[in-house]
Amino acid sequence: MADTLIDIQNISKSYVRGRQKVPVLNGITLSVPKGEFIALMGPSGSGKTTLLNLIAGIDKPDAGKVLIDGIDITAMNESQLAGWRAHHVGFVFQFYNLLPVLTAFENVELPLLLTKLSKKERKKHVETALDIVGLADRMKHYPNELSGGQEQRVAIARAVVTDPTLLVADEPTGDLDKDSANEILTLLARLNSEFKKTIVMVTHDPRAAEQAHVTRHFDKGVLEVLATQAA
Repeated sequence: MADTLIDIQNISKSYVRGRQKVPVLNGITLSVPKGEFIALMGPSGSGKTTLLNLIAGIDKPDAGKVLIDGIDITAMNESQLAGWRAHHVGFVFQFYNLLPVLTAFENVELPLLLTKLSKKERKKHVETALDIVGLADRMKHYPNELSGGQEQRVAIARAVVTDPTLLVADEPTGDLDKDSANEILTLLARLNSEFKKTIVMVTHDPRAAEQAHVTRHFDKGVLEVLATQAA
């Protein structure tokens, strides 16, 4: 895993609240190899989700660079970033963000509607993604007909259906019971090991972080090494 996928160079980020400027990240430098599974931990407000958003091209730093697979995404305009995200980033959120009026199949298909794939090709991609997450038999079900764990698996299928370069997961087990959380973590580990997906995960849960190869800890905008696990 010598090839670097994520190269973060001395980035800083602040937000303005009223008349006050609040620093969130302070000179963060981080390198993530291709095929890595990294967990970002730290207390609320420490900057871990802000860093995740910068890696995913949702936000931009005040200073420094974010290079993904050699491409400086901080130099892109909003239109370029939107196109880059659609092709290269899969998102997994704490609260699934599924559309309740769409079936599991239709929710997973959504990112493909932005591509040039035919309807037949989209169907094949969606069925493959749902099969990977173990929900091929639930594709016609609506979110309110699924358990929380199943909803999150649909969300993961939606995240991988475009075969993205990078998966970013923000507290993916935060709204799940222990058993469902374990299923999701096992699935993420499989996506990393079997499908070679690079995963950056924000979590408060030490058990979730144990699935990662590397855990990095945030404290007041500064990134520290917390632990390293065997891959």
